Amino acid sequence: MTTDHRWQENAASGKDPEQAMRYRGELHDVTDARLDTESFLDDLARVAPPSAPEHRDDIVLVVAELTANAVQYAPGPFEVRLRRTFDGVHVVVQDTSGTPPTPRPFHRDGGGGVGWYLIQSLCSQVSVVTQPDGKEIHVFLPW
Repeated sequence: MTTDHRWQENAASGKDPEQAMRYRGELHDVTDARLDTESFLDDLARVAPPSAPEHRDDIVLVVAELTANAVQYAPGPFEVRLRRTFDGVHVVVQDTSGTPPTPRPFHRDGGGGVGWYLIQSLCSQVSVVTQPDGKEIHVFLPW
């Protein structure tokens, strides 16, 4: 995993804090992405506390869902970018599959189907940008 922290550089220039993290695309990378997101949000909370405590958990949950989907449906590496916006956090997950996510039927037996609905419910904006070598999923969440 490679991490690019831009806290000091952005703070000095007046820009919003941001962080980019690259992962190989292995199962344990979902946990690493979640932990790295928690670290980003801990740092962010020291400069700009969230407007509600649940916002932190919502962002961590969305990152976990998006990265789990990247590992399951897009072979190879993925990237997570986090950036503070004027009223929230912009999360981008870039992976190697050009296929946009689609809702699946919910399975009570633990077979999934809840993630994309959850993302749509928790995020104020969701967009998918397909590219020749994969896609980027952009989500905005309140902070």
